[in-house]
Amino acid sequence: MAKTRVPAPEKSVARVLPLLGLPHLDRLFDYRISEDQHDDVQPGVRVRVRFGGRLVDAIVMSRTAQTSHEGKLMWLDRVISPIVVYPPQTAKLIEQLSDRYGGVRSDLIRSALPARHAGAEEADTSTSWESLGEVKEPDLSSWSAYQHGQSFVDAVLAGTTARASWQIAPGDDWALALASLAVKVVKDGGGALLVVPDQRDLDRLEAALRGLVAAKQITVLNSGLGPQARYRRFLSVLSGQGRLIIGTRSAAFAPVKDLKLAVILNDGDDNLVDPRAPYAHAREVLTTRSSLEASSLIIAGHARTAETQLLVESGWMHNLIAPRDTIRTRMPRIQAVGDSDFQMERDPMARSARLPGIAFHAVRSALERDQPALIQVPRKGYVPTLACGNCRTPARCRHCNGPVGLPQGSSDLAGVPTCRWCGRPDSRFKCQNCGSPKLRAVVLGTERTAEELGRAFPSVRVITSGGNKVVDSVENRASIVVSTPGAEPFVANSPERPEKSEKPEHKGAYGALLLLDTWALMGRQDLRAMEDALHKWAAAATLVHSHLHQGQVIVVADPSFPAVQSLIRWDMAGAA
Repeated sequence: MAKTRVPAPEKSVARVLPLLGLPHLDRLFDYRISEDQHDDVQPGVRVRVRFGGRLVDAIVMSRTAQTSHEGKLMWLDRVISPIVVYPPQTAKLIEQLSDRYGGVRSDLIRSALPARHAGAEEADTSTSWESLGEVKEPDLSSWSAYQHGQSFVDAVLAGTTARASWQIAPGDDWALALASLAVKVVKDGGGALLVVPDQRDLDRLEAALRGLVAAKQITVLNSGLGPQARYRRFLSVLSGQGRLIIGTRSAAFAPVKDLKLAVILNDGDDNLVDPRAPYAHAREVLTTRSSLEASSLIIAGHARTAETQLLVESGWMHNLIAPRDTIRTRMPRIQAVGDSDFQMERDPMARSARLPGIAFHAVRSALERDQPALIQVPRKGYVPTLACGNCRTPARCRHCNGPVGLPQGSSDLAGVPTCRWCGRPDSRFKCQNCGSPKLRAVVLGTERTAEELGRAFPSVRVITSGGNKVVDSVENRASIVVSTPGAEPFVANSPERPEKSEKPEHKGAYGALLLLDTWALMGRQDLRAMEDALHKWAAAATLVHSHLHQGQVIVVADPSFPAVQSLIRWDMAGAA
């Protein structure tokens, strides 16, 4: 015999949003609340309801005593958890974003709320943030190097809504600067949320924070967490225990209580865009939160996107840029090949050679000073892209039409042209357009570049970093590092050679940087090609010594290109 349900004594109707992901069902539906569910069914809790003959998850949006539905209401099936996981501030954020993107609320909720894990609800979230460890007094003096930097910091700490586009100066430690400001905000009783594009940046930021606070006081949210750990940390933030939050894209939705400071790094990175509809960008999430919660916001980066520049020009946020004298002092000497008649007289083939004489001279000078040299190459592998040697048609696999590349061969066996999609070798390749068996390299990868430099500098160690073999750091000694953009190792002083850290010119930085195959970045079929190229170049250039310590950057590109000129002048705002 079925158990008879009794309605709740008051407000027995729940208006819920089923998480279906369908635009025409993105509205509220009324369900009857039973007496035994009366205490647990509150706005913001997860429930299960029967919809279209099946049980689906839903969020309770409100409770009321009456319904506009003329038929008989169905009962709520059960309460998944009595914890309010969808607080009013998150609800307002989701509403604003769904209107902005023309998306479905359930799709955004999927990104904002992690899946429930019953075991995580047993964790202690009552201990205050201050009781989790000791906090050191952070040093905020680095912000005074920027125009109005100290005034901006004072406004953030005072609780005033301050928004700035921070142009990271050459040689500045962005992780330490952001960590110091965030810790000071949290120490004064507020909440701080810092969003970065990838795990490498997250590790660097976490390392900077651990020098100021205990590991338990840092809430890290990233895609590598398991269901239990992710939900436990979400509940810690929701309860107010976690007040110092760092993470990747989805961390932008973290329900931080009393949010005083939000930060996003390198907002032009594709990793900050949700690949699922409605393709929300973490920058838009944080700018919306800044407006709704009156929190301060920093959009930081080595370069600047057009969207951020629009926010600055509209007056919604302000520039946070170092004075020109400071930039000139800190930046390395940046040159493009063939930018002077004298250089062209010395090397007439400078603009057509992949490694012109000026590039070899810069690397050789850095090695003579016992400093590492960095070479940035846009592509990994040996020869990742081939074309017909006769008609220049891109080489394609005869089986799957994928791009054909040339892997690195062994000492006794040459590499065979191989499809990069299906992996099938093609030792008897013929062009599908003209039938020629000839092949030519379109672009060279890190492995081939490292091989060529190893022959040019036979007594120097050559290190490659990129793809699935990213090197985190290299020793501060003579070596050549060939890296793809974003995988550049940091230079760390060797503990075996403490004398290297005594002189400023020997502290962790590269002596020279070569930017090769720049056409591969600037020539991409993308409206953001120049913007993205400038960001990758600037991020690598900040790892080089200043020109006062003989640091050099050689851009193998036509000096007349606007992106190249912006890098030489270090005018990122003007480029945006």
